[in-house]
Amino acid sequence: MSEGVIKIANCSGFYGDKLSAAKELVDGGPIDVLTGDYLAELTMTILYNQKLQRGEDRGYVGTFLKQIKEVAKSCKEKNIKIISNAGGLNPKSMANEIKKILEDQSIDMKVAYIDGDDLLPRIDALSNDGEAFQNMDKKIPLSDSGYTTLTANAYLGAWGIKEALDNGADIVVCPRVTDAAVVIGPAAWKFNWERNNYDALAGALAAGHIIECGCQATGGNYAFFKEVPSFDNLGYPIAEILKDGSFYITKHPDTGGLVSKGTVTAQLLYEIGSPAYINPDVISHFDTLKIEDIEKDRVYVSGCRGSSPPKEHKVCINLSGGFRNGMEVILTGLDIEEKAEVFTNALFNSVGGKKQFDEVSIQLHRTDKKNPISNEEAMASLVISVKSMDAELVGRLFSAKIIELALANIPGFFAQGGVKSSGPVIVYWPALIDSKHIKEVVHINDQEIEIIPTSQMDFEEIYYQKEPIMIEEVEMKDEETINFGDIYGTRSGDKGGCANLGVWAKNSKSFAFLIRYLSVDKLKELLPDLKDFSIDRYELANINSLNFYIHDILQDGVSSNNRKDGQAKSLGEYLRAKEIQVPKNLLEDQ
Repeated sequence: MSEGVIKIANCSGFYGDKLSAAKELVDGGPIDVLTGDYLAELTMTILYNQKLQRGEDRGYVGTFLKQIKEVAKSCKEKNIKIISNAGGLNPKSMANEIKKILEDQSIDMKVAYIDGDDLLPRIDALSNDGEAFQNMDKKIPLSDSGYTTLTANAYLGAWGIKEALDNGADIVVCPRVTDAAVVIGPAAWKFNWERNNYDALAGALAAGHIIECGCQATGGNYAFFKEVPSFDNLGYPIAEILKDGSFYITKHPDTGGLVSKGTVTAQLLYEIGSPAYINPDVISHFDTLKIEDIEKDRVYVSGCRGSSPPKEHKVCINLSGGFRNGMEVILTGLDIEEKAEVFTNALFNSVGGKKQFDEVSIQLHRTDKKNPISNEEAMASLVISVKSMDAELVGRLFSAKIIELALANIPGFFAQGGVKSSGPVIVYWPALIDSKHIKEVVHINDQEIEIIPTSQMDFEEIYYQKEPIMIEEVEMKDEETINFGDIYGTRSGDKGGCANLGVWAKNSKSFAFLIRYLSVDKLKELLPDLKDFSIDRYELANINSLNFYIHDILQDGVSSNNRKDGQAKSLGEYLRAKEIQVPKNLLEDQ
């Protein structure tokens, strides 16, 4: 490990990411720390179901154990630390399984695990103590949700990870820590940062946010994908963090993909709200940092300012929201709307009406074209979905009633599976809890070490106020019609029941037009299906970017909503397809 830098590589952006990525990162070049992020909000419920079906000793990401088997020996030889949130709902059991693997391979590595995130056993006591677990988006207390709580996990920070490393851990198994904590922790350990070194911590948080989703920082899902030399064997991201919190983003040589100012900007904008990005260890101000291309596949990020962390921890709560069923019916040719009405009426008359269901969603997508030149161009899509707390009501009988109409209703009938799989509905419930209730514990060397949240310590409150950035004027003449995506990049994604849509320009001139042109009203004009949603606009002039936070578009999260794209991943590309008028001089420097 070099004295002035720590090289942290991330091998996983989600549960199901490329299994061989861990070995490729360990074997592909020098790194100091191997991390993996596996826990989306919905993943916690997947692990909950795993515990129910397979026993109380489960509830962790089993594929991570396969990766440990592949890389443990090399990590021991190269002194590479391994840190992951794959412990999920059962970090203790995962740590025990890892110890068995190490013993079987005769590898001497010290394993630590962290717990204290699981609030479910205490949720009634905490509620009695005044914690309402109010939904951050809906402003409704948990007690009024009407649903049964399945999981409740606080997002822990990085200081437990640092404590484990300080005590000699080689592998740290984490529960529901923040995605970036697995990067902040080893950086704080390497440089022995103080709890109130907020600028350095803010930089490490930005680094963690950029590499947490794996290949999205190295060309994956990139708006200007034609710039990516190859999508074969995409390299996974590496953050080389310096003592002051500045860092480089890169990847191993001889791998596919691209690391550029654009790919890093895109990932920085992914799944954020305000540019003041909140973590239990620090608030990182993304509107203060600078992103620079240094050389091929190497980007430098510096100047990120930090503020005191909040006095609350975020809690990921998943509720049992009943059951769902549905079907996508394909309508073809003439009289599409009349066909949709005839079919819908017949279906609900046959099952006893709509009112018996807790929720009914009927969406007609007019993808058909006039005078079609292929069978597919004549097709529209009718998506019908129902929800109920009664599993029988939305079970096989509902599906059967749709199929019964196959020969007894509209001409050209055929159906596909539902846009969302039938079965249980999970309601995501984001909430806050006073940090005084957080009891994080590190287990190592047969010891239990309690970690106190930074906000509960006696530090001076600091909040950084960014300095204004001057925006140049753009001469509005000789306008030309282009697609939005010809000159602007986007990246979008889910934030529980909300979504974000980040937009960036490649230079300051294009941004000067963008910041004046793309208001919330203009966004709703371009994307009229957003007109009924409340939208916040944030400016990140330092990286020529805007971020739009769209409230409630995803209802209660990916499992519960009825959108075809339930995680809003395609929302940015939808915007890029729209035609807009811009001054011709904007097209000169693209």
